[in-house]
Amino acid sequence: MTEQPPARVAGYERRFNTLFAQYFDTLGTTLDTPSFSRFTPDCVELLRDLSLRGGKRMRVVLLHEAARLVTAEPVEGLDAAALSVELLQTHGLVHDDLIDDSATRRGGPTTYYAYREKFPGHPRAALALTVLAGDLALALSLRVLLEAPLPTEVRQAMVEVQTRAAADTFVGQIVDLERDFSATPPDDEILHAVADHKSARYSVLAPLRLGLLAAGERPDAHEPGLSDYARLIGICGQMRDDYLDLFGDAEAMGKPTGTDIREGRHTYTVVRLLSAVSGAERDFVHRALGDPACTPQTIAEIRAIGEQAGVADRMRADMRQYAERARLVAESWRPRRREDAVAFFEQLPRWSVERAA
Repeated sequence: MTEQPPARVAGYERRFNTLFAQYFDTLGTTLDTPSFSRFTPDCVELLRDLSLRGGKRMRVVLLHEAARLVTAEPVEGLDAAALSVELLQTHGLVHDDLIDDSATRRGGPTTYYAYREKFPGHPRAALALTVLAGDLALALSLRVLLEAPLPTEVRQAMVEVQTRAAADTFVGQIVDLERDFSATPPDDEILHAVADHKSARYSVLAPLRLGLLAAGERPDAHEPGLSDYARLIGICGQMRDDYLDLFGDAEAMGKPTGTDIREGRHTYTVVRLLSAVSGAERDFVHRALGDPACTPQTIAEIRAIGEQAGVADRMRADMRQYAERARLVAESWRPRRREDAVAFFEQLPRWSVERAA
């Protein structure tokens, strides 16, 4: 009987968290740092704190399950690839929180706000150190692959995957900001393109490719299935994030809700909300959109408006629709791939959606 996603995810999460802690425990001895520097160890400690603070490690899960499509045997190189994808994620979190001016992440202070607290009289230094901390995480994500005990061609291919993923993500961040400058709400094709570049390619497609490379397979032999699956999962994931930003539990998420409303962002939820309401309710939402001083009470009222207008229900239905499309892509991988892993990829989209809803 195939082990269900929650159990497999929990197992990968426990093992990787131990690996990640060990990596940071030894990083100070491998990083070439001048002996007089105090800021560099502080930077590493902040990266360590953020990296180990939580998360389901879904990128690590995808990485390992991609290798299982090929073989059930232990695969060398998966640990290095796992460290790489999570260090790239840490880079993204540091910079995302800076871009969004977020105070909390995973129940603790963001790197930017930690630096602001350390240097209250030096805002430019806090800003610069935050950017550099994110840059260091990106460099480390590539270095860990370059130092992996793998054949040169495999290391090189893995570095190429991560470099391309990082570049695609940066483009995604740019068009994400550009999207919100439009005078009219974007359509779904624009929202899908942003989700694909900003999230799917580094969070889903890159781990899948890295797992196959570690298992001795060429990822291009699996196309277009990999890209289609990644794009659909990326859309589901972005919808999940957008849904939770208005309809989620702030305490469970470790960060406040309503951020997208306060920042005037044209997310899946906001676009659907604007299309579902009219008259005084639409005017109320428009007044709050882009108002950084928008109160929790106002966000709660907008949430109630959205629930009454069926926006929450529509978001859940949309997530399930794209999850089903992803399941069908995974189903098409039979019988060329190992049944156990294919079944996991079939179950994962719906499980991810249901836990989000």
